[in-house]
Amino acid sequence: MAYIGKTPTIGNFQVCDAISVVNGQASYTMQVSSVNVSPESANHMLVSLNGILQKPGSSFTVSGSTITFASNLVTGDVIDFIQILGNVLDLGVPSDNTVSLAKLTATGTKDATTFLRGDNSFQEVSSGLTLIKSVTASGASSVEFKNGVSDVVIDSTYSYYRIVGFNITPSEDDRNIFIQFSTDAGSSYASSGYYTMIHRNTDGTFRTDLNSTGSALNMNNVGNGTNEEGAFEFTVFNPSSSSHFTHYQSMGTTRNSGAQIQFFEMAGVYEATSAIDAFKIAFSSGNISGTFKLYGIK
Repeated sequence: MAYIGKTPTIGNFQVCDAISVVNGQASYTMQVSSVNVSPESANHMLVSLNGILQKPGSSFTVSGSTITFASNLVTGDVIDFIQILGNVLDLGVPSDNTVSLAKLTATGTKDATTFLRGDNSFQEVSSGLTLIKSVTASGASSVEFKNGVSDVVIDSTYSYYRIVGFNITPSEDDRNIFIQFSTDAGSSYASSGYYTMIHRNTDGTFRTDLNSTGSALNMNNVGNGTNEEGAFEFTVFNPSSSSHFTHYQSMGTTRNSGAQIQFFEMAGVYEATSAIDAFKIAFSSGNISGTFKLYGIK
């Protein structure tokens, strides 16, 4: 199709610096402004020798920035010019708003939920939470997250950690959910040292306790009937510190066998300065089922 107006110019057109012929030499280095240049191929060039255009591939070849004529040149021969045409597949600079996602070579998923990073990869917008491990338990004695086990990281990589649990049911009716800390990668778990403030609302009845308990989380009376599950979010601040007590806070809901809804808010301090490297979630007795996710926040 013909163009109306000036035909667009596409490609990186360059004229090489003048080359002096050396008697008995066939190969010469091509430069533009004294910098070596490498054409896409011989077919991307116009070469004039002694006033005659040369046929690419037979009259001359190219390798990198070197042009080699079919025979040695002699004194009196003149390389009139070497014109590099550029890449004939080069589309030039596209117009504004004409490049679709499908035309990009970036890695990752290109959709409305991701953004293009400086390293040419698509990534989801981060909420600040990094999912470290997800566990779905069914009748387990406990759920444990241990540093260095099954890709779990509980160390100074993250400033604080969050455990989310939902659809949690006990094997025995009306049992309490608890969380305990370990400082020896889960070989043992502390049953003391947790100083916790608990605020609970049971069907409109408020109660506040401040005491030393055997666990950092203590949510009461989870039933094991239909729709009697428990759920919670539990956050631990700077658990890897060996010079400060570890602080924690949580909130959650349970429903017991009497159809009573309980809402819990808890916050406290683990009164030890050893670095925490494992968490255990369990019921006061019996087995536990549910989904549990460990997140890290930097």
